Amino acid sequence: MAKDDYYDILGVGKDADNGELKKSYRKLAMQYHPDRNPDDSEAERKFKELNEAYDVLKDDQKRAAYDRFGHAAFENGGGGQGAGGFGGFSGGFGDIFEEMFGEAGGGRRGPSVSQGSDLRFNMEISLEDAFKGKKTDIRVPTSVPCDPCKGSGAAEGKAPATCGTCHGAGRVRAQSGFFTVERTCPSCGGQGQVIKDPCRTCGGAGRVQKEKNLSVTIPEGVEDGTRIRLSGEGEAGLRGGPAGDLYIFISIKSHRLFQRDSANIHCRVPIPMTTAALGGMVEVPTVDGKRARVTIPEGTTTGHQFRLKDKGMTILRSRARGDMFVQVFVETPQKLTKKQKDILAEFDKAGKNDKTHNPESHGFISKVKEFWDDLTE
Repeated sequence: MAKDDYYDILGVGKDADNGELKKSYRKLAMQYHPDRNPDDSEAERKFKELNEAYDVLKDDQKRAAYDRFGHAAFENGGGGQGAGGFGGFSGGFGDIFEEMFGEAGGGRRGPSVSQGSDLRFNMEISLEDAFKGKKTDIRVPTSVPCDPCKGSGAAEGKAPATCGTCHGAGRVRAQSGFFTVERTCPSCGGQGQVIKDPCRTCGGAGRVQKEKNLSVTIPEGVEDGTRIRLSGEGEAGLRGGPAGDLYIFISIKSHRLFQRDSANIHCRVPIPMTTAALGGMVEVPTVDGKRARVTIPEGTTTGHQFRLKDKGMTILRSRARGDMFVQVFVETPQKLTKKQKDILAEFDKAGKNDKTHNPESHGFISKVKEFWDDLTE
């Protein structure tokens, strides 16, 4: 199925500047945010389309490629996840069109610049961290510019030389019948320069493998699957090429007490049989590390749910909070003493024929009798 135009998705013209893009994106993202449209698959789809469109159009390089080639600029890309929580995404859309058009006599281009790959880092956090946000440091194995050669790839005191084959253009032309075919220069690989005296540290690549320490801020209310982009923190490009980006994918650990449902929190709480029958008060923990009191009315049954307003998760990019829902279940007493058993037996005997004490039980028994009577007729 053909994709919608990114400009149409964001509701802007093709001449829109970055300010207009951001303003329109924020307005529409707020409108279709999943927190505001729970269980709405159409809103979720539109929200994903908005993020995809804005991610491309806010980047000048990606936008230029999209304006020229449309969605085809980003097809057949991507890369596998690497070990240790991160991996590379294949470098760019340029190679696709270089293959399709550049080799077939398109306009003459300058030397190609090899951009570094994007990286992925998987981060698992607790529900409490998702609620309050956190700042943390991560270590990412990546490639960084080589210090001795300053990323040039040439030995210290030397400099890359202009390629003698393409004379610095990065591409060469050849006549084939009526057509002029332009190809990547085989001598310099499209760089326009050659390294005659390569740096001993990086072997002429201009980059080396190294672990990078980065500080990451996790916002309050972050949801499972959220992607955080650190621009320019991916792999360094070859011989001074621009670095890729680092994408941090957030996953949230299961909690031993709480279940999260978007901005709401659910908690299942046991209560004694006597509290359910006579009423009372129970204390429950909240996700912010505090306590809340829940009033249990007389005759409460298993499955009854109590709502604690504004005791749920922080809502992303907002000071508001969701709600907490406490569902109680009545616990049957175990290992009773003889005295306790006698008291319960006396209680059962006293209310044996009183339907108001156990209305559901008596109702069920009546239905069973009617069912049996129907079978015997």
